[in-house]
Amino acid sequence: MHLLRSPWKIGLGLVLPLIIYMVFGIIPIFISFYYSFMAWDGFSAMNFVGIENYVTAFQDSTFWLSLRNNILVVLASVLGQIPIGLGLALLLNRKIKGAKFFRTIGFLPVVISTVVISITWRMIYNSEQGLLNNLLETTGLGFLQQNWLGDPDSAIFAILITIVWQFVGLYFIIFLSALQTIPKELLEAAELDGAGEWHKIVHITLPSIRNVILVAIVLCISGSLKTFDLIYVMTQGGPAHSTEVMATYMYSETFEGLSYGYGSALSILILVFSLILILITTKVMGVKRA
Repeated sequence: MHLLRSPWKIGLGLVLPLIIYMVFGIIPIFISFYYSFMAWDGFSAMNFVGIENYVTAFQDSTFWLSLRNNILVVLASVLGQIPIGLGLALLLNRKIKGAKFFRTIGFLPVVISTVVISITWRMIYNSEQGLLNNLLETTGLGFLQQNWLGDPDSAIFAILITIVWQFVGLYFIIFLSALQTIPKELLEAAELDGAGEWHKIVHITLPSIRNVILVAIVLCISGSLKTFDLIYVMTQGGPAHSTEVMATYMYSETFEGLSYGYGSALSILILVFSLILILITTKVMGVKRA
């Protein structure tokens, strides 16, 4: 009997993750798509409104502002997290004193709760007793002091610095793992041929981990488009929607404004925009399959 049941157990073990993914990942997308054609406050009866929610979104200036901020988050993440993470990986891939300590410190922000990070950085940016303004005053740069999270012109850039800092460690570990798979024989042969350090990085190291870099960029873009918790805790999209991104705007419209139909339409637009951006990225940068 045990032998007869084993194939069923194996089959269930293989299918169960797919079922869980369908229930919690795919089916909710179709439910949101259905809701996006409705006017619904979550309590009363639904009213079919067709594409009215999508038309409203495209005419909504706050939606376009949130989209712009999302693009800024993507650009800051790709141009900040990826190069810094790669640079740290190249540096700490060597046999230097304290490398393990610095690797641990570099990855630490990734495992710390986003809520803790948000509150900590909000205290750093505090306009009256924050560490940043106090540091500027101590170093004679008091004229640069400002209300970092209260000024619409500076709030989004303060948020971007926090986002880059939080996830640099993730890509640092990814790149460090990739670097350790490069055959040492290649690097030793290059040294015998008289190749310098920069030549080895450009012509051997980076081409060897090219696909890893491209996958990391895709992960970075997809993660940036889902940014929500850090911004929501630090500013809740304010002041004056200056730090609003599509996820926070969708949340506020859905659960605070009780516009479940409009919020569902925003969630579908986030999905479509994410897929388009990722497809363009993989096409332009040419991710190769093994």
